[in-house]
Amino acid sequence: MSESLLVTYCAPTLAGLKTGNLFNCSCTGRRQAEETVRQWNRTLNPKGVYAVIMRCREGRVLIYVYRKAKLLHDFSGLEARRFLKKFGYEGKSLPEMLKLLSQRLCESDAFPHEIGLFLGYPIEDVKDFIKHGGKNCKLAGTWKVYHDEQNAQKTFCKFKKCTDLYCQMLGKGTPLRRLTVAG
Repeated sequence: MSESLLVTYCAPTLAGLKTGNLFNCSCTGRRQAEETVRQWNRTLNPKGVYAVIMRCREGRVLIYVYRKAKLLHDFSGLEARRFLKKFGYEGKSLPEMLKLLSQRLCESDAFPHEIGLFLGYPIEDVKDFIKHGGKNCKLAGTWKVYHDEQNAQKTFCKFKKCTDLYCQMLGKGTPLRRLTVAG
């Protein structure tokens, strides 16, 4: 597990463009993964970004990187609260919500549908993904788009440009702390 993986999969979150990213990578064991995440958090947390291990199995670890303030804002709306209530998140603190999401991820190979909200996807698209079983979307990119495809396409391009730039900067020696925007 390297900073290169973190930047490759999480640049839009590090840049403050996205609520969260999730990525899977190989690891030599949970202890090693936990130590790497601790090191990342020493750099990321002062900027409002957090990394947590969501699942570890068969030499692979699933890591969620998120902006706490953005996530809390995303969850504060009435529509998001109603949606999350259906999945058992009502009345839970953020750490409790992350623990429940982790449990759900550990119980299945499939991703629970509410994960879209944890990643900052538009709630209308998350709902329609569920309604249509992931089919009949207008556009597929970072997420499956059912509504505002024009805005989503612009967002996908912005995320790609950010990722490309951040990977280049890391390759040229820019440290993770400088790649992470405070917020």
